[in-house]
Amino acid sequence: MLKGVDRGRTGAAQPWVRRVWIVQALYFLVTGIWPLIGMRSFQAVTGRKVDTWLVQTVGVLTAVIGAVLAAAGLRQRVSAEMVGLAVGSSAGLATIDVVYVARKRIGRIYLADALLNILLCVGWAIAGSRRAMPQAR
Repeated sequence: MLKGVDRGRTGAAQPWVRRVWIVQALYFLVTGIWPLIGMRSFQAVTGRKVDTWLVQTVGVLTAVIGAVLAAAGLRQRVSAEMVGLAVGSSAGLATIDVVYVARKRIGRIYLADALLNILLCVGWAIAGSRRAMPQAR
């Protein structure tokens, strides 16, 4: 279990951690699966893609991360490694979005994805900071 994450007497992750966990798991699952099951609608929103195999590869990886986060959250296994996967993947995707929008290689819609991923990182930071606050008994 993640040392220092705010936990109740049962060892379960507290509500703030669960909320961030659920939002990220669902967001990654949905956005990862979307290009696999609906490439046309995905491209209608994000713009035409030359290498659809690459979009699908990123989709598979994103969906797998979402599934692993969901499974860990359901089992209440909030380990440091899982938080690292959650924060690292969101930070990495946000960085890629911002860099490649700035280079005009991808559409500005990806700034919305960057913002959501940054908000997930902020959510994890808040969840981590709450563990440092004294708990009412």
